[in-house]
Amino acid sequence: MSKSKWIARAVAAVTLTALPLALANAFAQEKGKHPASGAELEYQAGGSPLAGVDMYQDINPKAPPMSKTEFDAAREIYFQRCAGCHGVLRKGATGKPLTPDKTIPNGTEYLKVFIKYGSPAGMPNWGTSGELTDAQVDLMARYVQQTPPQPPEFSLKDMQASWKDIIPVAKRPTRKMNKFNIANIFSVTLRDAGEVALIDGDSKKIINIVKTGYAVHISRMSASGRYLYVIGRDARLNLIDLWMEKPDNVAEIKVGLEARSVETSKFKGYEDRYAVAGTYWPPQFVIMDGDTLKPLKIVSTRGMTVDNEYHPEPRVAAIVASHFHPEFVINAKETGKIMMVNYSDLANLKITTLDAAKFLHDGGMDSTGRYFLTAANASNKIAVVDTKEDKIAALVDVGKIPHPGRGANFVHPKFGPVWATSDLGDEGISLIGTDPVKHKAQAWKVVATLQGQGGGSLFIKTNPKSKNLWINTPLNPDAKISQSVAVFDINSLDKGFVTLPIAEWAGIGDGAKRIVQPEYNQAGDEVWFSVWSAKDKESAIVVVDDKTRKLKAVIKDKRLITPTGKFNVNNTRHDVY
Repeated sequence: MSKSKWIARAVAAVTLTALPLALANAFAQEKGKHPASGAELEYQAGGSPLAGVDMYQDINPKAPPMSKTEFDAAREIYFQRCAGCHGVLRKGATGKPLTPDKTIPNGTEYLKVFIKYGSPAGMPNWGTSGELTDAQVDLMARYVQQTPPQPPEFSLKDMQASWKDIIPVAKRPTRKMNKFNIANIFSVTLRDAGEVALIDGDSKKIINIVKTGYAVHISRMSASGRYLYVIGRDARLNLIDLWMEKPDNVAEIKVGLEARSVETSKFKGYEDRYAVAGTYWPPQFVIMDGDTLKPLKIVSTRGMTVDNEYHPEPRVAAIVASHFHPEFVINAKETGKIMMVNYSDLANLKITTLDAAKFLHDGGMDSTGRYFLTAANASNKIAVVDTKEDKIAALVDVGKIPHPGRGANFVHPKFGPVWATSDLGDEGISLIGTDPVKHKAQAWKVVATLQGQGGGSLFIKTNPKSKNLWINTPLNPDAKISQSVAVFDINSLDKGFVTLPIAEWAGIGDGAKRIVQPEYNQAGDEVWFSVWSAKDKESAIVVVDDKTRKLKAVIKDKRLITPTGKFNVNNTRHDVY
């Protein structure tokens, strides 16, 4: 071997050894940011229903060649694993932009190492973890150098074409036609089945299994308590009439290609009049007739971020209804802006836009119903919105990646009324003071931080009639933690938590058995937990006596496929959490 060839190989060997670290540093989003945990990656790197949608492909002559078959295979991988972080258009969200102007200069070999080894900033090590083969890593390295395919928009005409008025209002019951205690019905998401189970909270029996969209994200109640609105990740929205002899769908519409949120008008005089649904794609929201889902008006969320940069894909996250004005409070995730949408005059729609922080996710009301507290998870902050004054009351620093669900309201023995959030990225549970009148010194500050079981928490829950504070950790990589829940005594928070083995109590076979979303019954004396396993495994719902913390019941049924979120009619209707 010649000396020049030996030197070239030696240099190449050294370069390949050092390249993963160099790439990780080059692509790190923030200096000093720690590697993402398994819980964060599982949550952030989620899939998208857009994987199977026809899109326009523009061949970039500067990019490495790809056949149509290769492009389609890579696109499916991208939308299954990457779109949650990098966005539909690859413009960046939680993750960095992956557009050709960024990727082509680096070249295929450079990108292959980055994709294979990941980065400390949170990019998963797709190759070394075994998630992608070397061939798939090569495929993705070439794919991200192509022009991002453009998904279709979704217009009012498209919505009207999908709208189904299954049972017109004139043919619906004029009074309640069943003997169920509607206020204690639970709408339970059967994630992978594309259904919800309506369960009688009194008898613990299934009333009906209703066909809905895929991976229902939330169920919301109309102000009157009659109608249940259920929206799937695939943007299919279903309206269920709980007055029917056997509650079922009475209307349906597809509001886009991917969605998460729905809400109904609650201000006095507008009860049940309007519904609003927000979409991830296209980035917009639509206002509809509340009792038919007939689409009335679409509003785009594209625009400038709180950092004064244009973003083409601000996904709509949480939506809540104001009790002080005829308004919807709508989070635009990537822009970090909150829109107060006044629906009193749809022809002359008035929107007040508030600057909060990125990236806005979920949240809930304080105990008075005046203040909306919502997580800006990329900024590790909670934004507090005064829905009476239509302004930001505070931005509160909390733990790593707050994920409150709707949060938990209770009276702290020392600090008075507080609202709590757990974190996805660490074991912290932040308690924020919410009384600016009688406890002004503690208002909109973290008055205490509890230590839970670990990272990977998704939901926190209590009830005005309870002394317990429940926290789940379904995305923690430790099965012992993900299959149990932590519970604190509100009157003795300093004593720490007690762990309850919910999965063990379920008495089901093998499977992930992750414990998801505590939810109270109407009386506030039971807590329901989903025991979530894979589609081909047995799942269950465990009911715990809130006073004794003992097992009360286990609901098993072969139709309970991948149960996740549960929404009690009374609590959802009245913002009890």
